[in-house]
Amino acid sequence: MSRDLVALVRHLPTDVPPGHCYGRLDLPPGDAADPAPVLAALRGFPVRRLVSSPARRCRALAETIGGALGARVELDGRLQELDFGAWEGLAWEVVPREALDDWAADPWGFAPPGGESGAGLVGRVRAFHAELRAGAVVVSHGGPLKVLAALLGGRAVDLLAPAPPLGSVCVMARREPEV
Repeated sequence: MSRDLVALVRHLPTDVPPGHCYGRLDLPPGDAADPAPVLAALRGFPVRRLVSSPARRCRALAETIGGALGARVELDGRLQELDFGAWEGLAWEVVPREALDDWAADPWGFAPPGGESGAGLVGRVRAFHAELRAGAVVVSHGGPLKVLAALLGGRAVDLLAPAPPLGSVCVMARREPEV
């Protein structure tokens, strides 16, 4: 593999019931979470740096990867999931429909009560991206990873785009930013 690559890894599933918001809730990986496919996808990756969200579900997977690849795990709070504030832990069906519509109409500016806007998420991921170098394995959440993938790919950030699947690995070339 070329040394100009970055690997984006989404955490494994948790035991949160389907249909619940759990952005910043600090949950462990679920009982059925299997890191073997992630490790297989990273076999031979030229890791220079292993960085993870501090959330337990990410940190646990990063520590497993670090053990397999011989890399030390660095924690970076900029890789945390969007802060959903008062919506954390709620079933999506109990979040008021009009609030969800407001969010969909303005994903950059809208913030759930007590939470973070899309612009806040993009701002901290942009700051992380500016320091990211080839050979990094990044373990994070759906929101930060879709932002990071867009930035790495030189594409506009679409906050309403689908997040990468749980337990997925996406290896991308590290493109230098255009001046």
